Amino acid sequence: MPLSKLILYTFFLLGLMQCHTSKVANSAPSFLSFDKTKIAFTDEGKGVPVILIHGFISNGSSWNKTVLKEQLLAAGYRVIVPDLRGNGLSDRPQESEAYKDNAEIKDLIALADHLRLKKYIAIGYSRGAIVLAKLLTQETRISKAVIGGMGFDFTNPDWDRRIAFADAFSGRAALTPMTEGAVNYARSINADIKVLGLLQDYQPVTSPEELRNIQVETLIICGDEDQDNGSPEELQQYLPNSQLVIVQGDHNNTYKQADFSEAVLRFLMGS
Repeated sequence: MPLSKLILYTFFLLGLMQCHTSKVANSAPSFLSFDKTKIAFTDEGKGVPVILIHGFISNGSSWNKTVLKEQLLAAGYRVIVPDLRGNGLSDRPQESEAYKDNAEIKDLIALADHLRLKKYIAIGYSRGAIVLAKLLTQETRISKAVIGGMGFDFTNPDWDRRIAFADAFSGRAALTPMTEGAVNYARSINADIKVLGLLQDYQPVTSPEELRNIQVETLIICGDEDQDNGSPEELQQYLPNSQLVIVQGDHNNTYKQADFSEAVLRFLMGS
């Protein structure tokens, strides 16, 4: 083959490889949820299924470098991590109707249906814990649950913190010292600001009465420097089959740390 053709052929192959790599990097298993919204997820390992639910201004990849995910896989669990609607590689509907009526809860139930899970463990952190609390009122297949980084305040439908972030991300209110950092961070990572506002507008609310009816064995775990979302001690009082563990850390870092993971694994293994 002439040198010129060989060079062109080489560049052609490199182009194909780059295209393939790009597609792999931007792909993930997915399914169509109840309203045809695409929900992306990862599914690793074998054994008892564990669904990890991520927080706000985040996606499923936030669990990737945590000690918890590493130790769950090492302990023989099957780790399933969805991107909640509006985040990551899942669809990002722009209409408010797509987030109403506990759409995220329906997505997680649909994910368990899609994967044909008979029983599973669910772990949520931050806003993921808020989503999980509501899921526990509707899903019968959860064998154990972990509510991380969250106190009692999410049970209030008029929670001032939620409303402040909803107004800030929607542009209905000027930024404040409380909301400015979150909005600026979201912009810095090119997150969908409108969708984040909708997620706050229609964030699930689980009433104290609903919490009292949850019988699933639940671990409440929170950092000792994490009080912005209310009292975890008060939250435990409303969950009849729960235990509380306080570990070191603030809201943004606690879930990544070894002592968080060790407490969760002890709970899951019953020791």
